[in-house]
Amino acid sequence: LYLKQKVIFLIPVKVREVVLDPVQNPLLLLVDLEETMVLPIGIGFWEAQSIVIKLQGHIPPRPMTHDLFQSVCGQLDTAIEKVIISEMRDNTFFAELYLKTAASREFKIDARPSDAVALALTVGCPIYITEKIAAHTVSISDLPEQSAEDLVDRGDADEGGSRLH
Repeated sequence: LYLKQKVIFLIPVKVREVVLDPVQNPLLLLVDLEETMVLPIGIGFWEAQSIVIKLQGHIPPRPMTHDLFQSVCGQLDTAIEKVIISEMRDNTFFAELYLKTAASREFKIDARPSDAVALALTVGCPIYITEKIAAHTVSISDLPEQSAEDLVDRGDADEGGSRLH
């Protein structure tokens, strides 16, 4: 029996920064390793704060949610292997966490991109985007000429414009 398997190409990315668009909504900017393209993702204020704290290397006095998740995984002998920003539906990005237990059991868990990225920064695992998501990137050389608002197609509210993740 031959099963045709779908091949998905992954593009490694890193967090460039979190910025505010002209109406003060946070945007997470992910760039490819060569820094030729950028993927802007609209996120919430609390999620933006979590990511910025990780990027700046601050250690809060109490564990944040992502630190808690890392501790739980550690107690369960489970590693967070990678994060993939996998698809966009109805102007909303979706991500997946890939976990592996000490017994080599693997899990894929649905996540918001902002939470997945904050967790990746916490544990130091790689972040990827799919080729399908790469279609939503813009050239980094165009970034200075474009306003952050132009980077995210918000659409009309009645047309299902982008939502905070």
